[in-house]
Amino acid sequence: MAGGLRYQYARLSVSEKLIAINIAVFIAVGLLGNLVYPALEGWFVLPADFIEFIGQPWSIITYSFLHAGILHLLWNMYVLFIAGRILLNLFDGKRFLNIYFLGVMLGGLFYMLTDSLFSSGGGVLLGASAGVMAVLIFVCAYIPNQEVRIIFFNVKLWHVGVFVVLIDLLQISSGGDNIGGRIAHLGGALLGYVYARQLSQGRDIGAGFSNFMDGLANTFKSKEKKAPLKTVYKKKRTTSKTKASSGKDAHQRRIDDILDKISKSGYDSLSKAEKDFLFKAGKED
Repeated sequence: MAGGLRYQYARLSVSEKLIAINIAVFIAVGLLGNLVYPALEGWFVLPADFIEFIGQPWSIITYSFLHAGILHLLWNMYVLFIAGRILLNLFDGKRFLNIYFLGVMLGGLFYMLTDSLFSSGGGVLLGASAGVMAVLIFVCAYIPNQEVRIIFFNVKLWHVGVFVVLIDLLQISSGGDNIGGRIAHLGGALLGYVYARQLSQGRDIGAGFSNFMDGLANTFKSKEKKAPLKTVYKKKRTTSKTKASSGKDAHQRRIDDILDKISKSGYDSLSKAEKDFLFKAGKED
């Protein structure tokens, strides 16, 4: 049973794995919080007060894995599934995670910086919305003229992006419920927009974050003991590695060429072969 679940999980894309983790955390926190330790959630939500945040700095990330209810969770995961599929057809999983978690963090910072302006304080933030907005607005800004089907008609992605941002702005200006959450949405949206515009100009603003996370991951990896290689095999291994590296470089160059074409002429300018190639590359990552 466990082996089958691990196999199914391994076959998921990065966005689908993130959705599965969010659902699992929602169930686990619900069970543990109600049955074992009611104060559990408080350790992982993001407090509005900066002094409280200093005491639990991990909450700038962990708040995004918690949700206020089943509808909150389902809506966020639905949008993440749709927007994530589009993004992963363009880029690899690492860039997806950069956009998502940078959106989560900027949304959290927006919330803490502005909460005192809109409430009496003492609130907390939870939910994946800032990260989801970052992914959604990224694809809306990167391929704005790409059309998507909404119920019975097609709309361009930039129309979708403008609509969801306007909804948040109207909610904030009208003094509606969940203003802090709406502000966090705008922080995620800003990250997604700026990331897309900078990337279209050849600058990856998430590279530093990606390098930091890689370094952090490597810190916890145990060093593998390597057996000494015989001289007779050295040249063969190097040649094989060179060929594999060359093939990978050519693969990546073709992806980059297609992405450049999208940024200049739009997604619709791609040939069927180019679209198929990009789709397969996204699934491989």
